[in-house]
Amino acid sequence: MSYQQFTLKQQFQLEVWLRITRVQKDIAQWMDTSESTISRELSRNGGSENYEARHARSLTMKRRKFGKSKSKRLLTDRSVYSYVEEKLKIYWSPEQISGRLRKDSGIIICHETIYQFIYDDKPEWKQYLRQKKGKYRRRHGTKEREKAREEAKKQRIDTRPDIVSTRSRIGDWEGDTIVGGERTQHILTHVDRKSGLLLADKLKNGTAELTRIKTIARFKTIPKNKKYTSTYDNGSTFADYETTAKKTGLDIYFANPYHSWERGTNENTNGLLRQFFPKKSLFATLTQKIIDDVVGLINNRPRKRLGYLTPYEVFMAED
Repeated sequence: MSYQQFTLKQQFQLEVWLRITRVQKDIAQWMDTSESTISRELSRNGGSENYEARHARSLTMKRRKFGKSKSKRLLTDRSVYSYVEEKLKIYWSPEQISGRLRKDSGIIICHETIYQFIYDDKPEWKQYLRQKKGKYRRRHGTKEREKAREEAKKQRIDTRPDIVSTRSRIGDWEGDTIVGGERTQHILTHVDRKSGLLLADKLKNGTAELTRIKTIARFKTIPKNKKYTSTYDNGSTFADYETTAKKTGLDIYFANPYHSWERGTNENTNGLLRQFFPKKSLFATLTQKIIDDVVGLINNRPRKRLGYLTPYEVFMAED
């Protein structure tokens, strides 16, 4: 039978019974517990002559906290503590830290333990945790219906090569923009489906012309064997897709209208960017240098689906 510590109510009951008698056998019978349980409670918390319920509760809680702290490697191993602190400050999640720690050094520490340590012992580290998103907000209004001729020219997502869906090669991209609070300034994003590598460019306006220019310039830096397809949504931002395709060598496809989940990799990665650039934040003073720094953090964080390698490691590993 496992030992269960006294509750505060039981400790008050014991204090009252000790005023009546010091015979532990009788007290145990009246309290419907074992004599050894009574003996253990008294020996740990002052003895039968000095037992006082509130003091006993205080001692119990101190022992419990100390017992938990001994099992927390974060408190007992300074190198692990420093590693966790360092990675949190570059916005790795506890799960990413846990997975990479096990992969690199064989040290096993559950991500839940890291979360618990932060909330119990290091609340100042909470600022580095990714915040939960609010309720989904529906878009207001509807998109303007595109001309039938232009629609017919677009390659839809269901015509992409099957290999794109398997994520088995580097070079299949998804693209979108995120909009600043002033509604005119944008960040153009492209994400590789296999590695999760993020590319991001500042757009001073959301015109198709500027989007085309930035996309062509960005993909000039990507090797030919790492650019096969790109899948976009149906916004007017990507209206110059035909020229973009010719200049970049990408085969461009479009998701079905109002099917954002068909570009799930890009949608999820835009969510990671929103940690640093929340909705309604202004992009007017945002520089490409700032965006590049944030992209560097994201691309160098390990991912569970990549076996705790980073997007940059996976993208660069393949020739």
